[in-house]
Amino acid sequence: MKINIIFYSLYGHNYKMAEAVAEGAGEVEGAEIGLFQVQETLSPEILEKMGATESKNRFSHIPVATVENLEEADAIIFGTPTRFGMMAAQMRAFLDKTGSLWSDGSLIGKVGSVFTSSSTQHGGQEATILSFHTTLLHHGMIIVGVPYSEERQSILTEITGGSPYGASTVAGSGPDTRQPSENELGIARFQGRHVAEITKKLVGE
Repeated sequence: MKINIIFYSLYGHNYKMAEAVAEGAGEVEGAEIGLFQVQETLSPEILEKMGATESKNRFSHIPVATVENLEEADAIIFGTPTRFGMMAAQMRAFLDKTGSLWSDGSLIGKVGSVFTSSSTQHGGQEATILSFHTTLLHHGMIIVGVPYSEERQSILTEITGGSPYGASTVAGSGPDTRQPSENELGIARFQGRHVAEITKKLVGE
């Protein structure tokens, strides 16, 4: 049972969430976990001006995703920051390369799930995940979210991301901002584990 986690991160927030998702998925017996990042489209000069060079270097060891990483997996968990209520352009550019997979029906029946971040509380998190689901549905994937049995998404005593649609974090703007809380990371771990458990039932391994 192969589960690939494919994310885009600029300042490292979604990378931390991806690590938590991978940790949760890895708790399920028989799960083989792959962690990949989509290719950056911003130039080194732009990244430097945005103060993102150092943060990008922290996860530069993560391999760049290819469309083959989608085809080989039984489940794919995607992570993207919110850009005006939609996925980041870098993730969109990656998914726009999957036309051949769509025409072959290569992703039909695979499990798909999404987590995200935004610079403000709420900030389009749910809209980003829901709009991301459209692409997964076009590929014929089986969408898995975060059920309310994960009670941390209902916490009212602190600012936190997380919804039935997927894990999320409130990241702020820039490199030196709020990091994913333990509550948010806990939801991300649950999402990874939940996806792996459902995938295991589907593939029968």
